[in-house]
Amino acid sequence: PGKQVPQTMSQEKNGKQLNYMLFLPKDYSGTADKKWPVIVFLHGIGERGNSIADINRVKVHGPAMLADKDPDFKFIVATPQCPGDSWWAWDIDLLNAFLDDVLKNVKNADPDRVYLTGLSMGGFGTFAWSIRNPERFAAVAPICGGGNWLSGLALDGAKAEKLRSLPFWIFHGESDSAVPVEYSHAMERGLKAFGVKEVKLTTYPGVDHNSWTQTYDNPELYDWFLKYHR
Repeated sequence: PGKQVPQTMSQEKNGKQLNYMLFLPKDYSGTADKKWPVIVFLHGIGERGNSIADINRVKVHGPAMLADKDPDFKFIVATPQCPGDSWWAWDIDLLNAFLDDVLKNVKNADPDRVYLTGLSMGGFGTFAWSIRNPERFAAVAPICGGGNWLSGLALDGAKAEKLRSLPFWIFHGESDSAVPVEYSHAMERGLKAFGVKEVKLTTYPGVDHNSWTQTYDNPELYDWFLKYHR
């Protein structure tokens, strides 16, 4: 508790395992009754790695960085590391196995308050994972990403209803030279067209690709997460 510690998935999925950073709040106790909310953070392309020796790369931005500085951060933070030859959206089955591993091994992680967020490549991964498995999350915050909302059309009726009730708060810099802001506008329009009840988009005038620093520094994001249960 109060520290961020490297972990490796306890079981393989299709012959693969992810390394990840796990932060437990300072007041966390596995013997108490209190359940803790969980933030799953998907990093960007520059933080990929191929061994546990590379795991510190995932702490350079976002919730993993904030938790490293603040032992009182009020969320469990689980930050997987994408392999160097991969892309988050390519292996959703592995991400699901990773989340299963966290929820199995962290006794007082609250499965009904799992919040998914990510930046850049992680923003794409956040859209892809939450659209394919909306039943796993309570709220979602993709940053400077994009995706294909039409993949929601492949969901069965129950999952489609879960997606329609999953809140999205999307963020993007209006001057992003790496991932055009139109990608987030397109996702906002598409999710609303699909029937998602809560979709909001915040754009930052004059901001290039790094729209994540001010997003993750804003306490309103964490208050927004905590409004929702799965």
